[in-house]
This record gives sequence, structure tokens and C-alpha cells, in this order.
Amino acid sequence: MKRKALKAAFPYTIPIMIGFLFMGFSFGIHMKGEGIPVLYSVFMSVLIFSGSMQFVAVGVMTAAFDPVHAFLLTLMVNARYLFYGIPMLEKYGGTGLKKPYLIFGMCDETFTINCSVTPPEDVDKDWFMFFVTILNHIYWITGSTLGAVAGSFLKFNTTGIDFIMTALFTVMLVNQWEEQKDHVPALIGIFGAILCLFVFGADSFMIPAMLLILASLSLLDFSREKKLKAAAITDGKDGEKNE
Repeated sequence: MKRKALKAAFPYTIPIMIGFLFMGFSFGIHMKGEGIPVLYSVFMSVLIFSGSMQFVAVGVMTAAFDPVHAFLLTLMVNARYLFYGIPMLEKYGGTGLKKPYLIFGMCDETFTINCSVTPPEDVDKDWFMFFVTILNHIYWITGSTLGAVAGSFLKFNTTGIDFIMTALFTVMLVNQWEEQKDHVPALIGIFGAILCLFVFGADSFMIPAMLLILASLSLLDFSREKKLKAAAITDGKDGEKNE
């Protein structure tokens, strides 16, 4: 059962493996470039496993100690996971002892696969989601470890290397845009974020943007369901008349 789930999960993670090895490598080099020991890169990747937050954490670690600022910054950067968890409530329900790790290991890429991919009928979906999660985690740990080790020997200017996360999210947006026919949710996300950026500023727009996007998508979903119900009632009445 486990071997079959692993074989089914692995192909979906290959593109992520390539990206995570490269991004993790960049993170490790960035950490070492700031004078942070190799083991910190390894432990952060094992225990935090949040690419965007780990890049941000480099600046936090090299700045003056401010735990309140670090907490609020972490909350804003990772607030999207609160919203990721909502559609996964049903999928992760009944997964037993695997559930805590599935929750901990859910990153953007893992969420995309586990939320959208339906494994073959002869593959246990719980183990499928588990292997997707742990494989992606291993890729990130491996990349950041190799980068930190390489950074001990390679000396070059790492300024701007943290932009790789911005590039990743841009590529993910373009990929989702091309795969989905309905672009309304994406447009809501883009314009909602831009609006909150102007209203709240670059340091505080993340959480308001998430709330605005969630409210807008909920209203959109409610409106569509209402139209579908109205259309179904109309079709039913027309059917009765024809009879």
C-alpha cells in the first residue's frame, strides 16, 4: 500500500523537486552569506519548512532582537496558510497519526497537489498525500543543506538572491492562470492585494488582503450557487409545463 502510494505521488513532485533543490540551495547560500552557521539552515528547513518565511527570517536574525516584530512578521507572511487549511479540513479528516505532519508540512506546492489531484482508485489517498508532503519536505531540506555547505566554500555577492521566492510565486500564478478557464478568482486576488497594498502599506497589507479575498470569493461562490439553484428551479418548471 505504502509503496504504491509513493510511486503514485513521486511523479507529481518532480517539478517541485527541481524548484525546491534550486531555491533551497539559494536559501542555504544566502544564510551562509550572512555569516549564519550551516546547521541553522538545516534546522530551519526541518522545523520551519516555509521558504518565504525562512528568507525573511534571515533579516530578522541579523537585525536587533525584537520578538514582537518577529511574531507579527511571521503571522503576516504565513497568514495564507490559515486560508489554505479551510479546503483541507475534509481531505485531512480521518488521516489518523499522519494528520499532524500533513498540517505541519503543507506548503504552497504541497497544497496545490493534495487539493487538486485525485490519486488512482487502488492508491490510498492518505498515504498519497503523506508522501507528497514528505517528499517536498525532503527536497527543501536537501537543497538548503547543499546550499549552506557550498556557501562555506563559494564566496560571491548574494544580494537579491531572496527574489527567487517572488519569481516562484509569479510562475505559480502564471501556471494556474493557464490551467484554469475561470480567471475571476485570480483577478480578485490580484486586485484585492493591490487595493490593500495602497490602503494599508507594504508592511501591513497581507492579512487585510487575505480577508478581503476570502470575503469576495465567498460572495462570488454564494452568488453562483444562488444562480444555479434559480436555473434548476426554472428548468424544473419548464419541464413540468412541457409534460
